[in-house]
Amino acid sequence: MRFTEATASQLATLIAQGEVTRSEVLESFLERIVAVEESVAAFLTVTADHGRRLARLADKAAEGGATPTAGVPFALKDNIATQDIPTTCGSRILEGYRPPYSATVMQRLEAAGHILLGKTNCDEFAMGSSTENSGFHPTANPWDLRCVPGGSSGGSAAAVAAYEVPFALGSDTGGSIRQPASFCGVVGLKPTYGLVSRYGLVAFASSLDQIGPITRDVTDAALVLGAIAGPDPLDSTSARVKPPDYGQALVPDVDGLVAGIPRELFGEGVEPEVRQRVEEAAAVLAELGVGVEECSLPNAAFALDMYYVIAPAEASSNLARYDGTRYGYRAGAAAGGEDVGNGARASIGGGPPPGDLLSLYLSTRSQGFGPEVKRRIMLGAYVLSAGYYDAYYLKAQKARTLLRRDFEQAFGRYDFLISPTSPTVAFPIGERADDPLAMYMADLCTIPASLAGLPAISVPCGFSQGLPVGLQLMGPAFSEELLLRVAFAHEQRTDHHTKRPPLLGVKRH
Repeated sequence: MRFTEATASQLATLIAQGEVTRSEVLESFLERIVAVEESVAAFLTVTADHGRRLARLADKAAEGGATPTAGVPFALKDNIATQDIPTTCGSRILEGYRPPYSATVMQRLEAAGHILLGKTNCDEFAMGSSTENSGFHPTANPWDLRCVPGGSSGGSAAAVAAYEVPFALGSDTGGSIRQPASFCGVVGLKPTYGLVSRYGLVAFASSLDQIGPITRDVTDAALVLGAIAGPDPLDSTSARVKPPDYGQALVPDVDGLVAGIPRELFGEGVEPEVRQRVEEAAAVLAELGVGVEECSLPNAAFALDMYYVIAPAEASSNLARYDGTRYGYRAGAAAGGEDVGNGARASIGGGPPPGDLLSLYLSTRSQGFGPEVKRRIMLGAYVLSAGYYDAYYLKAQKARTLLRRDFEQAFGRYDFLISPTSPTVAFPIGERADDPLAMYMADLCTIPASLAGLPAISVPCGFSQGLPVGLQLMGPAFSEELLLRVAFAHEQRTDHHTKRPPLLGVKRH
């Protein structure tokens, strides 16, 4: 077995049994990155030296009789803080920024012995559905290098699909773990809001953001979730819920469960072949003993409208901190760069005259933020402004409550819900770049669970036009065990997760 083709759980077993060292595993993935990264462009930073140092230390400790650690390499979306390692959020405004601390999820993964391999590309500040909005470069889909990998966690999904890393973490605000997982033919899990600490996740929309795993199979999703979940005193929104052993949920027994299929998530905009693949997946579950019925989430039809009021409003508040005075890019800094805090260097630019604070703010943000971030900041500031708050933001929050009640009623009858993860398969790079509304539609099926704070998982369920299709399973709050069990049962009955993208030897167009 090639190490790069092994899952995280398989690698952990090989390392624990002494059949391979952590350094050997790490070098295999670094070689893979060299081989395909020119085509995929999934990473913003590869932490080869950092990884080698940790791998050597762990190997020496194991030789000395210390308790063995997992030693599996992983990657993080570049909006998750890593101490002394660049964290840019895919934005030029944070180029060169090195946080003075690490996110809780990073600390927990390293405590389990996992080894950071790099930081992955993403839409700027996680605002996008294609990873084309990165301030540095777009990422390609390993299944077709002419297509997007989804977003905003497209770099993490592409890295896993291209066998550059066994697993990665992404962040999900409106579908940014599940949608790229669907486009890239891998597994993506958005946990219940509060199950995984957000400490160290650079905020986009604080009431929606959640960190979760992107893996090659459901077993790895359970493994990684178990490592990162749990209460955190550093996160005031962290739920005081002790996570179970998610590995115990991986039994293919779903007989007697009842699933609902919300008609609102199968309607206009869902490609016929995508609908067919999801219906076939529902039929597989029915063969396993799941009762499948059509149901309704009436307010899901308005979820996209709610999201693009609430998320930009929160973004306009969270991104106000990027003003050129504390860290990151500063317009008009002196040649060579001026230190503006935490190791970041201010950039050179035609800045405002000394003492003109408003001009500093305007110049820094106009030069440092990309067009999509500016669009959402302006939209968010508008819906929060005097005279429009009640008409837009308050109304959207009331509608969000109604959507939550729709889910509560549905889960009074159904154990879980089924839908496509995305209404389409991956689209060509550049196809929707000038049409924001068409781009936003890519998250049509994932946004409802995000607004309700509910867990959801995307698993491969077939192909359309030669590209992967994702099946989305949604459950009540803290029902990750149930969703993993259903996803595992589907996975064991199908072989979609074993398919490999035709990447080797293909150059990017």
